Amino acid sequence: MDRSQKQQAVSDLKEVFDNSNTVVVTHYRGMTVDEMTELRNKARDAGAKIKVTKNKLAKIASNDTDFACLTDFFSGPTAIAYSDDAVAPAKTIVDFAKENEKLVIVGGAIDGISLDEAGVKSLANTPSLDESRGKIVGILTAPASAIVRTIVAPAGQVARVINAHATNG
Repeated sequence: MDRSQKQQAVSDLKEVFDNSNTVVVTHYRGMTVDEMTELRNKARDAGAKIKVTKNKLAKIASNDTDFACLTDFFSGPTAIAYSDDAVAPAKTIVDFAKENEKLVIVGGAIDGISLDEAGVKSLANTPSLDESRGKIVGILTAPASAIVRTIVAPAGQVARVINAHATNG
């Protein structure tokens, strides 16, 4: 890699760090090309991206960003999962690591807060933004549904009584 390619790689990584809410750092030692392709496809489906990084360039690119706390994690065969969705990268990596022991979670960060492996796994168990919105809508509509059932129930009972008298008498 010549100097201009390195500068471009640092620039690209800096853009990743500037535009992401969450970054998860992994080691992928021993993974095949097919396994990495499968991981990338799963990440894409979840709204995240995977990027194999050169450690020195990643350290340089993370300086002066919210992800400067990750510099200690950049060693060995490193790949990062990132997204503007806070949960997607962690969920993708944790789910894939359960199926493939070659993918090792090193750590991560969310909005400048460093996470160890346990923190990344905990983040992966957090409901996504869409799941949270769905739960909130369910909570908000539940009382309205109960009120409607309460108001409609007596009218339905009266209609059934009238119908019974009309058919029997």
